[in-house]
Amino acid sequence: MHTAVAHASHCGAPRGEVADIVERVTTEARDGALQIAVFSGDAVSVYRLPPGGTLTVGRADDNDICLDDRAMSRRHAVIHAGPPLVIEDLGGANATHLARAAERGHGGETLALRRLSGERSELSVGDRINFGAAVAVVRRESPPPGVASSGSDDEVVLRDPEMRRVYEQAARAAQGILSVLVLGETGVGKDVLARAIHRASPRAAKPFLAINCAALSESLLESELFGHEKGAFTGALQARAGLFESADGGTVFLDEVGDLPMTTQVKLLRVLEQREVLRVGARTPRPVNVRFVSATNKDLEALAERSAFRQDLFFRLDGITLTVPPLRDRPADIPWLVKRFLVTASRQMDRATHPSLAPKTLALLQAHAWPGNVRELRNVVDRAVVLAPGDVVLPEHLPPKLVAAAEAPATPAGGVLRVPARVAPPSDVADRLRREVDELEKQRILDALAKCDGNQTRAAELLGISRRTLINRIVEFDLPRPRKH
Repeated sequence: MHTAVAHASHCGAPRGEVADIVERVTTEARDGALQIAVFSGDAVSVYRLPPGGTLTVGRADDNDICLDDRAMSRRHAVIHAGPPLVIEDLGGANATHLARAAERGHGGETLALRRLSGERSELSVGDRINFGAAVAVVRRESPPPGVASSGSDDEVVLRDPEMRRVYEQAARAAQGILSVLVLGETGVGKDVLARAIHRASPRAAKPFLAINCAALSESLLESELFGHEKGAFTGALQARAGLFESADGGTVFLDEVGDLPMTTQVKLLRVLEQREVLRVGARTPRPVNVRFVSATNKDLEALAERSAFRQDLFFRLDGITLTVPPLRDRPADIPWLVKRFLVTASRQMDRATHPSLAPKTLALLQAHAWPGNVRELRNVVDRAVVLAPGDVVLPEHLPPKLVAAAEAPATPAGGVLRVPARVAPPSDVADRLRREVDELEKQRILDALAKCDGNQTRAAELLGISRRTLINRIVEFDLPRPRKH
């Protein structure tokens, strides 16, 4: 699962600017800023809309939004940032299609697609654009992970006992001065834990600055961390403070610290040991006072043992180690995370209410192994909110690969079938809830068929599901089949 946040990107490789990689976290939600989220297969890419100018969309590599799809023209469309925000189809063989959020019905009607061929149309928050097989949506930016957008929102989901234990350890560690090393797989929420440590620390009123050590070239990374003097290299037109100086008194979060180049590791060790930083091109060091929180999905200790990572730096970073468990080991968090992401995604699209999950949809989510962890789960929920026109997220709104993987028994090398793990065990409460939901769904189907005079195609559109799904529901619930007129 790939998520990119950038002003523009090449096919397969985000063209992020330093401002997108070096993150200055504040407690203010950026609700006014708009972005384009593009869902293509299992991938999600997010593009911040600049205050003016345009974003080009197409199959060619030099487009701002590049989609490798044969249905796309090399230069397919242009998004004018405005105001007003406008989509312009450039008249290729396959047109752009637009579904307006304002035309969403309260009964779950399917959004009508309008064909744009060589035309322009204004865009609003929640509008959906079909580019070939990809779906894009205009939405508002959400606050950074771990920063609540309103005081009533909990900032972290801690239903799993192991996650509660990790955060209790983090709260104790936050009061000290030792560096903290956060371990865990990609997408488990290491950055969220780092922010929680900062907020619980005596440094909470000072800056929290984060950098992805794997996202920058060695030369650019060094300048961003340590700063540079005027004329230190081509393009250094003025002196600039680095991350460590800018975070003075606060916390520096080094994400993917295992990817630091060896030369940068040497200079970072000096900062940790002597609490001073030497800008690129400078001769006199400057004192700094920062707390370090680092994160990696690699085994730093093993890397240090084989000299792939400096052992002395490892010991400096490893003052306190916290390990975030993968999502597959904390299934109790999944329903609560899903609810949080449903609310956030709906809010980003200016939907008055958020959709609910059909019981089968939740069962599929709980059965999935989540190799991309919480980040993958959020992308799946974001996609479902875009694709579900009605008030209920159904299995057909999930990625096909996820549904297929959950429904097909896995066959290990020995040939023994294995039932997918972590499907919620039956209980009286769950059974009663499922019966109530089934009764509600049955009644909605009967009402829709009555409204449409038994026409299954129109009834399916009214319900926001496919005709095949409607027929399957009629058979499953043993409802009388409408007569053909």
